[in-house]
Amino acid sequence: MKKSGCAAATLLAVLLLAGCSGTKTRPAATNGVSRSYGHAPTGSTGSSDAGSTPFNDDISRSQDSRYRDSSDSVPGGPPPDISKLVEPVPKLEPRSLYGNKSPYSVLGQTYRVLPGARDYDERGIASFYGNKFHGYKTSSLETYDMYAFSAASKTLPLPSYARVTNLQNGKSVIVRVNDRGPFHEDRVIDLSYAAAVKIGIWPKGTGLVEVRGIDPGEPASELPPPVVVTSGHPGIYLQVGAFSDADNAERVAQRLRQAGLGTVQVTDAEINGQHVRRVRVGPLADVNSADQVSARIEGMGLPRPQVAVD
Repeated sequence: MKKSGCAAATLLAVLLLAGCSGTKTRPAATNGVSRSYGHAPTGSTGSSDAGSTPFNDDISRSQDSRYRDSSDSVPGGPPPDISKLVEPVPKLEPRSLYGNKSPYSVLGQTYRVLPGARDYDERGIASFYGNKFHGYKTSSLETYDMYAFSAASKTLPLPSYARVTNLQNGKSVIVRVNDRGPFHEDRVIDLSYAAAVKIGIWPKGTGLVEVRGIDPGEPASELPPPVVVTSGHPGIYLQVGAFSDADNAERVAQRLRQAGLGTVQVTDAEINGQHVRRVRVGPLADVNSADQVSARIEGMGLPRPQVAVD
């Protein structure tokens, strides 16, 4: 692959994060299946085209600027009929040469890539990325197509597959994970525009989901089924800490109560065989409320809380 001087310097985190916000001219959008978080339409179902398109990413900009999603957008013209797009069929694939460095760091946080998707099951907040990244390279050096069912994960290997279920309406989609992200704290996965539309994350922009990794070695009949959603919607909680000392847990809980952040819960739990006291704030009304309360907790000098969806 021919590299520009910028790209050569970048194979930076071995293109760990690749092209979110590259500077090359993007090809015109097509109605074919393309990719996500910084890609270009290829009409393929996910094979890497790293050798056919020069990689270019503006590494002169700060990481905070390059990976900020505030100026993202959706298609300017009529989008294709998402209901007619075909979900990817999980298959065994070799690991990408790019995007699987472990550990790696972004915006001051360090992450470790999992050995595989088997047994991965996590609930949290999903977001989506769209037109800002359409036509640019993903972390695996594939081309992002916002009309493909793809996703970005901080820890799942590239490529891998997962079923994502919207816990608020029961809709699900199988996605092919080929990118790193989301690096907005408190988000568990970034969905392509198509995947977000299919399960109802768009147009709101965020939603509560369960992400279950898929082992392509298993028969199709054994793939994880969609999560059964009951009438009671899940709640968003912020876990501020898990303490082995009950007095420490109560001191933190009291600080949170005095700050008037919402209902504070102290509950017993077992973690790796050790009894702990979890301190949580919630349930919170929505994702925006969770973001605001998280920022206030950090402003109190406490660690950034972890999001829990129960």
